[in-house]
Amino acid sequence: MKASREQAAASRERILDVASKRFRERGFDGVGVADLMHDAGLTHGGFYGHFGSKDELMAEACAHALSMSVRRWQRLAASGAGNPVASLARSYLSARHRDDPGAGCALATLGADVARRPVGVRHAITGGLRALVDILANVVAGRTKAARRRKALALYASMIGAMVLARAVDDDALSKEILDAVTASVEAAAVQ
Repeated sequence: MKASREQAAASRERILDVASKRFRERGFDGVGVADLMHDAGLTHGGFYGHFGSKDELMAEACAHALSMSVRRWQRLAASGAGNPVASLARSYLSARHRDDPGAGCALATLGADVARRPVGVRHAITGGLRALVDILANVVAGRTKAARRRKALALYASMIGAMVLARAVDDDALSKEILDAVTASVEAAAVQ
C-alpha cells in the first residue's frame, strides 16, 4: 500500500509539472486533459484519481508554478548581495525567460486569462503573487513597510508588463529594448 501511495504522489507531481509547463506555453484552453496526461506518461482515465476537474488542475498547476518562482526568487534575493533587486530584475527580464514561457512566470503568461477563471484559479494566483511581492518588498528601499510594499507591487507589475510586451512584439530589437528599459527602471526605482 505504501508503494502505491508513493507512486500516486509521484504521478500527481508529474501531472502538475507537465500541466504547469503546458498551461504557461499554450494557455488554459490550448491543451486538453488527454494531452496533459499523455505528456505525463499516464492514461486519460487516471486523471480523475488525482483531480476532480480541469479547473482544479488549473488552480493547482498555477500554485505549483508560482511556488517554483517563489523558490527561485528567494535564491536570487539571497545571492544578490549588493543589489538583490537587480538580480531579480535581470533574471526576470531576460531573453531566456522571454523565450521559455513554459518555465517562466505564470503571471506573465496566464495573468490576463486568470481573470476569467473560477475563484480557485484566481486564489492560487493571488497566493503566489503575494509571496513574490513579499520577497521583493523585503529587498527594495523604503521608509516604511507600506511604502516598500507599494513599491514592490509597482515594480513587479512593471516587470510582468514588460515580459508580456517583449513576448508580444515581432521585432527582436524592440523586445530587447523593452526588457532593458524596464530592467534599468526597476533597478533605479528599487534604491530610491
